[in-house]
Amino acid sequence: MDNKKLGYILLIIGLVIAGSIYVAKSKEDVLIRKIVNEQGSCFLEDGTCLHDDRDSTFYFIGWLFSAVIIALSFYLIFFDKSQKEIVKTLENQKHIQVEGEKFDILLKGLGEDEKTVLKAVKEQDGIEQHTLRLRTDLHKSKLSIILDGLEKKNLIARKEKGKTKQVFLKINI
Repeated sequence: MDNKKLGYILLIIGLVIAGSIYVAKSKEDVLIRKIVNEQGSCFLEDGTCLHDDRDSTFYFIGWLFSAVIIALSFYLIFFDKSQKEIVKTLENQKHIQVEGEKFDILLKGLGEDEKTVLKAVKEQDGIEQHTLRLRTDLHKSKLSIILDGLEKKNLIARKEKGKTKQVFLKINI
């Protein structure tokens, strides 16, 4: 059940409880006034006062219970959005973590230079081959051989950009 709907249901329940307690207290007050008007005093024949004999614990507990239910209902109605945001953030973090784990598994099957190149391409997708050479500190011919191997493994794609080439990740990680 949606938290907002549950909040509205609890609000109705809290208001019904508060209303019931109010009606019960009003009826008791009317009864006491009637006895006082008939007898001219609030004291009974045994000497007890109707006002002192009254047990207000029931009303106090009822009002408190009603207030807690109403407060909970307001929380569910108005602060439900923040919980959805937290859940969404946690799901995004989990998705990022899973992607990172997939990438780490992929890297385990590659050589050290291939790992270095693939990590650099992942950090900056569409990196120019010249910039990649500077970032990985590999010789021009060695980088070209590694990129050829990664292309054959269908992990990257190179596209012409003027006199140089851009390197893109072909895998969706």
